[in-house]
Amino acid sequence: MESLFFFVAAVVLFWGPAPAIAATAFTFHNKCRYTVWPATLSGNTATRLGGGGFELRPNATASFSAPPSWSGRFWARTGCSFDPTGTAPGHCDTGDCGGALLCSVGGAPPVTLAEFTLAGPSTGDKDFYDVSLVDGYNVGIGVRPASGGQRGDNRCQYTGCVADVNKRCPTELRVAGAAGHTVACRSACEAFGASEYCCTGAHGSPASCGPSRYSQVFKSACPAAYSYAYDDATSTFTCASGTQGYRITFCPTAGDRI
Repeated sequence: MESLFFFVAAVVLFWGPAPAIAATAFTFHNKCRYTVWPATLSGNTATRLGGGGFELRPNATASFSAPPSWSGRFWARTGCSFDPTGTAPGHCDTGDCGGALLCSVGGAPPVTLAEFTLAGPSTGDKDFYDVSLVDGYNVGIGVRPASGGQRGDNRCQYTGCVADVNKRCPTELRVAGAAGHTVACRSACEAFGASEYCCTGAHGSPASCGPSRYSQVFKSACPAAYSYAYDDATSTFTCASGTQGYRITFCPTAGDRI
């Protein structure tokens, strides 16, 4: 043990301390034909990116930086109306977080999520990220790492949900908006509450909870996104620390994969 200590000490003296991990830039791009209100929720720090939520008009972009080891999620809210004075609660047709513009709680399902845990000591100096339909779907989301994060890592790549799942949503899972058209697609867990869909109780492990005919609708539409709780093998992506940032696109197209 002593010789290992001196070896490590010698390496540190020779090479110097490991370089600090830089902040990670998140750039949001709204390619929907309508305004969305992106929401951010931090899981492990007090850092509230974008204050917790903001308005993003069609074709607009916004960028924020997150510190190393940041963990959290992003989603788009649709059909929102907020009191300009801030004295009364607002409302969103999908993804609402208690009527607040600046979210401090998660979005009400059904909602499409982009989830991140950035590089730090507990992650082996890798970023982990995914797009999840476990809580249902409201808006397509694409995540593309900056070119600096590729470096031959075949799990450091584009992921997301390009297809409009609302058009494929089974009737019993549809959420209708004020005009009667489908604005979101519920997960089977939310719709029926059964343990085999929620992966709880007797179905609370990967061995006892597999894909259902409902989750397969999501997986068929969006093969790289989580379709149920234990859909890890094809849905979790990683990039080495030092990735310059990520571009998160709402209503992405096939061309955003490049």
